[in-house]
Amino acid sequence: MAMIPYDIKDVFDITMKRMTSEGLLLVTADKAGRPNVMTIGWGTIGSIWGKDVFIILVRPSRYSYSLLEQVPQFTVNVPTQGLAPAVALCGSISGRDCDKFEQAQLTPVASQETIVPVIEQCPVNYQCRVLHKTDMVAGAVPDDIKRTFYPSDDYHRVYFGQILACCGDEALKL
Repeated sequence: MAMIPYDIKDVFDITMKRMTSEGLLLVTADKAGRPNVMTIGWGTIGSIWGKDVFIILVRPSRYSYSLLEQVPQFTVNVPTQGLAPAVALCGSISGRDCDKFEQAQLTPVASQETIVPVIEQCPVNYQCRVLHKTDMVAGAVPDDIKRTFYPSDDYHRVYFGQILACCGDEALKL
């Protein structure tokens, strides 16, 4: 796959569409460079502090959380519709217990800007370094959201990742 740079504005719509339907693939890595992949369905892209950012949410109970705390970099990969089974698998098992790349038949490849790889089969990726992180404040979350998404008080940590590169397949086959 020949990777070319993209302006985030040109791939914003497809990124949001995939996130709110099948999900996106978040990749993190440990200090030794071993990657883990996890499905995410919550996040956003914007501009903060004069920088393009990808904001993701990860619960402390997730294996990816411990990896983000070790290595404050991540990639967000936009899958094709054909990767829906892999996306579902990556959202249903933990990387603590297995190699999700192998099980989902996904290929990690070196990224240009982070030590965390991107996924070869995904036609768009965002390469990010954590600028800031903050924990959700339980008392600030509306009751209806608490009841629906946090019945066990397992609130997310919010990571603000500076987008260092947005790249993808020159054919952009989404």
